[in-house]
Order: sequence, then structure tokens, then C-alpha cells
Amino acid sequence: MINPLLEGRYFPPFKRIDAADVIPALDQILSHNRDEIASLLKSPPMDWSLIQRLEAIDDRLNKAWSPVSHMNAVINNDELRQAYNAALPKLSEYNTELGQNEELFHAYKKLADSDAYKSLDTAQQQLLNNALRDFKLSGIDLSKEDRKRYGELQKRLSELASQFSENVLDATQAWSKHFDSADALSGLPESSLALAAQAAKEKDKEGYCLTLDFPSYYSVMAYADNRELRQEVYQAYATRASDQGPTAGQWDNSTIIDELLSLRHAVAQLLGFDNYAEYSLATKMAESTDQVVDFLEDLATRSVSRATDELQELERFAHKLDGIESVEPWDLGYYSERLRQDRYALSQEELRPYFPIERVLSGLFEIVGRLFGISVEEIGAEKLDASGVELWHVDARFFEVTRQGQRVGYFYLDLYARSNKRGGAWMDECRVRRRLEDGSLQLPVAYLVCNFNPPVADQPALLTHNEVTTLFHEFGHGLHHLLTEVEWAAVSGINGVAWDAVELPSQFLENWCWQPEALSLISGHYQSKESLPAELLERMLAARDFQSGMQMVRQLEFALFDFVLHRDYCLEPLTDVQQVLDDIRSQVAVIKVPEYNRFQNSFSHIFSGGYAAGYYSYKWAEVLAADSFSRFEEEGVFNPQTGSEFLASILSKGGAAKPMALFIDFMGREPQVDALLRQVGLLPESSC
Repeated sequence: MINPLLEGRYFPPFKRIDAADVIPALDQILSHNRDEIASLLKSPPMDWSLIQRLEAIDDRLNKAWSPVSHMNAVINNDELRQAYNAALPKLSEYNTELGQNEELFHAYKKLADSDAYKSLDTAQQQLLNNALRDFKLSGIDLSKEDRKRYGELQKRLSELASQFSENVLDATQAWSKHFDSADALSGLPESSLALAAQAAKEKDKEGYCLTLDFPSYYSVMAYADNRELRQEVYQAYATRASDQGPTAGQWDNSTIIDELLSLRHAVAQLLGFDNYAEYSLATKMAESTDQVVDFLEDLATRSVSRATDELQELERFAHKLDGIESVEPWDLGYYSERLRQDRYALSQEELRPYFPIERVLSGLFEIVGRLFGISVEEIGAEKLDASGVELWHVDARFFEVTRQGQRVGYFYLDLYARSNKRGGAWMDECRVRRRLEDGSLQLPVAYLVCNFNPPVADQPALLTHNEVTTLFHEFGHGLHHLLTEVEWAAVSGINGVAWDAVELPSQFLENWCWQPEALSLISGHYQSKESLPAELLERMLAARDFQSGMQMVRQLEFALFDFVLHRDYCLEPLTDVQQVLDDIRSQVAVIKVPEYNRFQNSFSHIFSGGYAAGYYSYKWAEVLAADSFSRFEEEGVFNPQTGSEFLASILSKGGAAKPMALFIDFMGREPQVDALLRQVGLLPESSC
């Protein structure tokens, strides 16, 4: 029987992939790829067919590895985890070989230096320029000994990142708290109680069960009247994978963080950079570490005073309400929600019934249809088998995207939190758009993953407005991947896009969650079908910049910690990670956290994701997104011409040109921060 990972099918055979398939398939593909590359380089063509051949070789590997990596994130189990971890060193070694292959480097360089280069389009030239840069960043200029050292470092870094992620998942799933009755859960809304009852049932228990999965954690922080319970859940969440809290030492990421930082610093210095932050910026929009820090500190200067005022207001409110002398971190969400209700007569739970998942999805598809001229249609169960599509879980769904009657791509959707699924929300690529050697076109396929409350009993999944925004955010990433018109994989969709610009489409699309014309499309009471009432909409819009100062400084705390940690890291004396975080908090945070807080130990974005020395990208791209949206505010939020121009300038181009050039093409000028400050209510009135 053929290994399903070797079939090279357009859509992954999820139902038939077994952990035992992974290493045999990977070994065979890597061996085949090495042989084919060696054969190709015996007499490399000096035209674009060289790139097409290499992309075909790379695509063969991606077709096998993409579903494995995805399944490891969404249906994790011991066998799959072991196979995944066994594969990482093999992939790291292979990628290092490619990056340090002198014959391959010279083949690229000859093509870039040839007359043929002049006849290439912008995307092809950008691809070659990126490739030559990446050879440098892979150590092509290093000595043989240093190349070997580089490969060892990268292999170990991939192992550590995976271990970090697994520790966070295991520590998150290890904690739960059971209740026989709902008496101790006073304040939790019905939707949260239903979720807790369902969690208990899954553990073969009666009553209610709280977990550290985000929907459960958030409901306690925002609604639980029992302050001691909030503190207990906060401590468990804030100490995951650390030396503190209820699972202290069992999945401690502290030594992993130290080793990751040490190895990243070593990689950077090996390649001639002073620190990992400089190395990170080699592939980003920002031009220097000073520019990044100045950008973040400028936002902090504009935000800290507002955040301080907001906290003082919250403390006065909590004292008046319950005699609270000092608002602690486990009080923040609870009293903020109470204050929001007091000021605006509005809560996220009140909005939930108006955002049933099917209404939100249909409205989202209508919005992007109006903006970009696309149609989104779900492929139902009866058609899946006929189309050769398999799903990994009963929750997963599959959609087709068309534009002007032409199929442009597909995406999988996995919306709900469950055991053995990584927390958070993300978009990843399953297949990338590229032109095949026979002239046909491979269409892009995306994974879109969230962790929302699932349907309970006969009630559909109901989203908070915050969750609606999360869905729009990830769909924005999906559009970037799916609507590209670039035909070369390395700069198609999100590939080749500077990391501090990759959040532009996602944060851009969030804006429609706040537009009355769009809200009428995505909202409708799940029982009465009534649209969001005008007065409720008015209150929601009025509350948009509620505590925007505190929200801003929280994100700046994360971004500055990440960037300063990687910029200033040193071995002698060894950088104290906790001290760096404490220093940043003293600079920008307005609420003091307890000493046991170990936020960094579950900061997966920078220690197991792609945001190391790059978390600032969220704020950087938020400026681009808010500024881009200002055109729609002026010309109409559903103006098809403006949408068409955004599609043509940004979404369709992928990584085919520098992001600043694409932004200027759309806006006619460089970005300005005022649009973001106005959007979050931080622009002085005299500037409005």
C-alpha cells in the first residue's frame, strides 16, 4: 500500500495519514529531492526554468509536510508528536544544506547577473533578490566549520521551539477545576456555564469544569464574582510552563528560553550581526533597531498617561462598587466588564446572541464579495468525497473561492476549541499558488483555525464581538494567501512578505467589524433573526475605544520586551529574562503583576512562532492598516473601486515587491500614524 503522504495529492489525505507514515515518507522525499537537485546542478539552466524546477522539488516536500504540521497543531497526540519531533532535525538539516549549497547559490547568482534577469517581471526579480539575501542569511559566506556550526544551531533551535510549544499545550491541559454545582460560579453567563458543563461531561464527570483553554479562562476573568476563584485561575494561567503555580516545574520553559536566546544570539553573531534583533530586521520593513524602539516608545509616550487615567478610573469604580482598595490583575477583566456595562450598558455576552457563527460567516463572505468581487461557497459533505477532500475532525469545514466565475482557491476552517488543539487563532498555507512546469496553475489552499466556544446542545456557536474580530483578522490573512496573482511560490501570497507588513491585510479587514453597514450583514439574533438593534449598535460603537490606552500599553509591553530582549541579550553577564520584562513593565505597564507571573514562559509568538524580535510587527502593520482604511472612510466602506485598488496593490501582489512600494501605490504617499491614533481615540482633539 502506498504511503498516503507520497501520493502528492492536491488535497491532503487527512483520514489516512498515520504517525507511522511520517518518517518513511519524509526520508524518501528528502532523498529524492537531494538527488534531483544534484542532477539539476550538473548543468543548471540559465533561465527561469531553473526556478520552476526547484519550486517543484520544494512543493513535493510541502505537500507531505504541511498536513503533518497542521495535524500536530489541531489533533495532537503522543504518536504524532513523536513523529513530528523526529522530523524536525531532518528538515532543519535539509534546509541548511540548501541554504549553504554553493552550486545552487552560484546558479541563482548567474541568473541574477545575466541578461535574462532584465527580461524578468518584478515578482521574478524580487524572488531572485530575496533568494540571494537568504543564502547570505543561511551562512553561504561562512567557513566550512562555521557552516557546520550554523546547521547545528538551527537544528537545535527547531527542536527547542517545538518543545516550548508542547510544554505550553501540556501545562494548559493539565489544569482543571471541577464543581458539583454552579453556586461557586456566580456571575458566569449561561454560555460559559454550558461550556463548563460540556467540559465536565468530556471528562466523564457531572457538574462543571473550568479549564485554561482561552474561552474558559476569559469567562472567569470577565464574569466570575468570586474574587478568590479569579485569582486562582489567573495564577494557573499566568504560571503555565514555569517554575511557579499549580504545575510548577513539570513543563518548565525557563531553561528552554535561555537556550533559545543563547542560540539565536550565536546565529546572529555567526552571520556578522551584533544581535538577533539586527538579524531579524534583515528581512523586514524597519531599517534599524533604533527605528523600531523609537516607534514603540513614541506610541508608549502617547498612551501611558491615558492608560494611567483609565486604571485610576477603574480603581475608583471598583472601590465604589465593592470596596476594592487596589485593582489586581485578576480584577482587571472583571471590573472593566462591569464598568463597560455601567457606562455603556453593554457587555460582550449581551452581543453574543446576535453573532451566531453561520450569520457571521455569511456576512463576512458578503463583505469580501462586495469589496473584492469574490464568492465563497462551502463544499458540503455530499460533495467532499467526489472532490477528493478529506477532513481531520468533525468540526473542520471546506470552502471554495471564486472570482468572476473562475476558481481562485480553497480554504479549510476549524473554528472551535477542544482537547489536543493548540490555543489561539492562525492562518497557515496548505498549498501555495504557483505556475507548474506544464503551464497549468496550482491554486492556493489555506488553513484557518480559531478556538471559539463550540455549539452547546441545540444552541449554535455564538461569538462575542471580540471573537468576530478575530475571525475577520484570520480571514484577512487568508485573503492575502488566496487572492494573490503571483505565480511563483517564493513570493506568492504571504511568502516573501516582510514580517512587519504581513499583518496589514488581517488588521485591515478587522475594520469592517465596526462599520454599521457591515454589522447589519454579520449580525442577526440566533432565535428571532432580528438585526443588531440600533441602540445596541450605538452603544457598541461608543465603547470602541474603551480602555484603549491600557490595551495599547499592554501590546507595547509585549513588543518592547521581545525586541529589547533580543537586541540587548548577552552571555556575560547572562541576560536575566525576568529582569528585562520587569524593566519594560516599569516603563510602560500601568498595573503591577505578582512576582509569580511568568508570562514569558507561554509567549509562544516569540519562542515557538515566527515573531522573535518581530512582535512589534503587529503595531507597525496596524499603522499601515488604519491608514489604508482611511481611504475607505473617505470613499465609502463598500466602494468597489477602492476595494479593487486594494486588491490590485496589496492582496494580489503578495511578496512580489517591497511593502512600502505597494503601500505607496495604494495610498499615494508613505504611511502616517495619525489614522491609528484617531481610530483608538488617542489622537489629541486639536489634531482631529
